[in-house]
Amino acid sequence: MPGSIQSALLSLAAIPLLALPAAAEEHWEIQYQYRQVDSTLTINDLTFPDATRGIACGYTTDRKQKDHPLVLITSDGGQTWAETPVKETCLSLFFLGDSTGWMLTDNGLWTTEEAGRSWVKSKTAPPNLLRVWFLDHQHGFASGRQKHVFETKDGGATWTPLAIAATAPGDPLYTTYGDIAFSGNIGIISGWNIPPQRGGPDWMEPSQSRRQVPHVSVLLQTRSGGEAWHEEHVSLFGQITRMSLSSAQNSALGLVEFKDQFDYPSEVYRIDLINGKNELAYRAKNRAITDVRLFPDSKRAFIAGFETSGPIYRSPIPGKLKILSSDDLQTWTEMTVDYRAVAHSALIAGPDDKHVWVATDTGMILHLAP
Repeated sequence: MPGSIQSALLSLAAIPLLALPAAAEEHWEIQYQYRQVDSTLTINDLTFPDATRGIACGYTTDRKQKDHPLVLITSDGGQTWAETPVKETCLSLFFLGDSTGWMLTDNGLWTTEEAGRSWVKSKTAPPNLLRVWFLDHQHGFASGRQKHVFETKDGGATWTPLAIAATAPGDPLYTTYGDIAFSGNIGIISGWNIPPQRGGPDWMEPSQSRRQVPHVSVLLQTRSGGEAWHEEHVSLFGQITRMSLSSAQNSALGLVEFKDQFDYPSEVYRIDLINGKNELAYRAKNRAITDVRLFPDSKRAFIAGFETSGPIYRSPIPGKLKILSSDDLQTWTEMTVDYRAVAHSALIAGPDDKHVWVATDTGMILHLAP
């Protein structure tokens, strides 16, 4: 991707965007809500490999503030969910098809061949991983803390460090590769380097209430399915926390999140995958976007987050869930969401733009309904 990303990501030029009324026939319904009176549920990730099978993961917290790992599974499009205890708290999920999946925890990498009903821990996975992405059952990539990016060509039996990841500037101790996204042979691994501040590194908490300072953000890019990579870095405010790619649009969406009391809580950028041109696609002072999603065979996009109030974006009190859609990545329509849905963070999942779900860190899962 050409060096134009610097100017795009640093641009603070305003783009007039109107939140239009949502189409009457579409709305977001709550399909699942955790209702235990003596505990709460935090959902860390959600995936729907197809229109019927979904897997959510996270943990419950009881009255004694003890956490208990949990996986939720549905095989009927979210109408019913089965709770499945697991041994370690899931950080992220990745599935190929409706049965084979990978689950990353603070302590390792787990695999399933039974759509999440049972898990086996890998004995060979590197430490400090946060994300995995498999192009097929053998070829995959993993990224995480301390400048770690690895490649496997044997289904995870062995992992080889991706050499280009180490070339990014900054101390490995404070460098995190936090997201991986592919569309066909085009892939991006995004990360950041945050110098030590009082209290230590931010790691995976880009929204801590500290004064925002510029730091290095890194993009590792491939157009050959991982055979060759290009590294690009830029100093900017905020962190590129989420990426989503679409071959149908030849575009990527990149999410930049900021700390409290910055001009905006977040900004979404469109990246042209053909010529590398980048432009600001969405931002609003009272909308903190936490996830973006494009689909392989569609021109429609979704972004999700929560409504903010004042300069403290990450309040202990969750904000109203907000979901927007766009057909051109320029004009965004705010959609109708169940008024009970609140969140500090929202995640988007689904196999296509007709079957989409959103999970919140407050224990809710919503479905796009006609």
